[in-house]
Amino acid sequence: MEILSQIIHIVDQNPDSILVMRQQTEQRLPAHQHNKAQLLLVYGGIAYLQTDEKDFYIPSNHYIWIPKNYRHNLMFNTQDLFIINIYFPEESAGNFYEELGIYPVSKLLAEMLSFSEKWQGDYYKGSWEYEFLNTLKGVLSKENLKKFSIQLPTTDDQRLNTIIDSFRNRLNENLSLAMIAQQSGMSVRSLTRLFQHKLHITFVQYLKMLRIIKAMELINDTDFNMTEIAYEIGYSNIAAFSNNFYLLTNMRPTEFKTK
Repeated sequence: MEILSQIIHIVDQNPDSILVMRQQTEQRLPAHQHNKAQLLLVYGGIAYLQTDEKDFYIPSNHYIWIPKNYRHNLMFNTQDLFIINIYFPEESAGNFYEELGIYPVSKLLAEMLSFSEKWQGDYYKGSWEYEFLNTLKGVLSKENLKKFSIQLPTTDDQRLNTIIDSFRNRLNENLSLAMIAQQSGMSVRSLTRLFQHKLHITFVQYLKMLRIIKAMELINDTDFNMTEIAYEIGYSNIAAFSNNFYLLTNMRPTEFKTK
């Protein structure tokens, strides 16, 4: 808790500054919030951002915009991850900045980040660095990029979490609602209601997202080809795998591999 207090103090101690921090310790902290909005950029792996309602997945070369005072906790499972955080003081800037969202890093944003790659610490109004970073922030809402949409809802319902854990590591099987219901000692109708009431999505939607998340991890962490990855997550049809991957990530699996 002492480290948590120190980090929040660093972020909020100069309320009018734009703060740049690189590969800092936020990923080791419990859920927290700060008075500045946060632009968190991810390179070299997949980061996991937990909030009170959902788990968000941020692949390499993507960023997440976190509004001010939004409780969150960042985690990752790779040593190759590199993170850039830019914290912005509150300014009236429009709806884009009031919502949490994950987006790809565009060529323009990548160029701006490359230009400022050695910047670290607080920057204040009146400095050209502050104006540059403020312009960078303004670019985000102007690009009209499609949100990266993989976000798993969470629940504190222990029975449902036990059911999910029972098939989380069996994604290569031909899983169905009827099978999981039977193995859980429930009727299909009761399990359907449990998913909809506690997670607000269907079993099929949840399973589809879980499989694509696993595919991203396999693409990032193994040398499997796309056919092998499709099989590992329960797809016998490579085209169906590719299409579902695209619907949820706005990329084909082969494009994701090059990120």
